[in-house]
Amino acid sequence: MKNSSPKQTRIGLNSLRATNLKSLSMLNKISFFLRLVVAVILLQTLYFKFGGHAEAVHIFSTLGVEPWGRIGLGCLELLVALTLLIPKTQVLASFASLGVLGGAIGAHLFTPLGIVVHWDGNSDNGQLFFMAVLSLVFIVVHLFLYSKEKNYGLKELINKEILKK
Repeated sequence: MKNSSPKQTRIGLNSLRATNLKSLSMLNKISFFLRLVVAVILLQTLYFKFGGHAEAVHIFSTLGVEPWGRIGLGCLELLVALTLLIPKTQVLASFASLGVLGGAIGAHLFTPLGIVVHWDGNSDNGQLFFMAVLSLVFIVVHLFLYSKEKNYGLKELINKEILKK
């Protein structure tokens, strides 16, 4: 077996570190992109919620929480969208978005609202449901990448990033 010199070992370790840094940098970029897409989706719905658009009013009337549910959820989504983009709050915001998106998906699946929303002779063709599912998947992938970067399991992620234990 061939022995390597200390200099060769250092060069090998340095190139390994550089490769790891590049892959971490790429994971960070992908993670940020995923969070950005979700934030944009959440923010673009605010125009309809805060503006009292007929579709938003129909949705929240169907759920029996119009207007306070529409305005309250809009405020929560605004907060979540903004905090998704801040590095120190991204994990907490990600878990909050899981709740918001899970609620949206549940409302489509388990209430008369349905996957395809119909109002005043119009239809969203399932676009709101699709965006909620896509956003949920993006947040789950982001949390997976973040956990991988930090070398955390789910329990460690919650304890260290949310509960600060």
